[in-house]
Amino acid sequence: MGKIDIGLIKKLREETGVAFIRIREVLEDVKGSEKEALVILKKEGLAKAEKREGRVTSQGKIFVYTHHTGKVVGVVELLCETDFVAKNELFENLGREVAMQAASMGEVDLEKQDFIKDPSKKVLDLVKEVIAKTGENIRIGRVFRVELGK
Repeated sequence: MGKIDIGLIKKLREETGVAFIRIREVLEDVKGSEKEALVILKKEGLAKAEKREGRVTSQGKIFVYTHHTGKVVGVVELLCETDFVAKNELFENLGREVAMQAASMGEVDLEKQDFIKDPSKKVLDLVKEVIAKTGENIRIGRVFRVELGK
């Protein structure tokens, strides 16, 4: 196969968090097909995420989302292995998204819920994607939804 486009490698790196060399190898194997490479890389990332599930998550942050009406709030404790990842932009974005999810859909079975911004994914899928990109175990701890007067 010819030369692999560096722009495509960078794009897949942003989406999956996989090392450049592995992305290049996969692209060579699938003759440059972005779609096929993405499927393979995501599958590998999820397999790595599953291996991290038992690791201790003693660090993290609490995220709060307040609906624009000021009458509904979602509070989420998002846990990870190190303070370094707790400060990571991917972790921060996940925390905000999950807090918004809790405010919108409630805390019951939060991880199994369809993600409000992309119903083709479950909330747990979002968590696994960030695990694959950061290399650390991440899990949702306590979750609360508070609505005025209820």
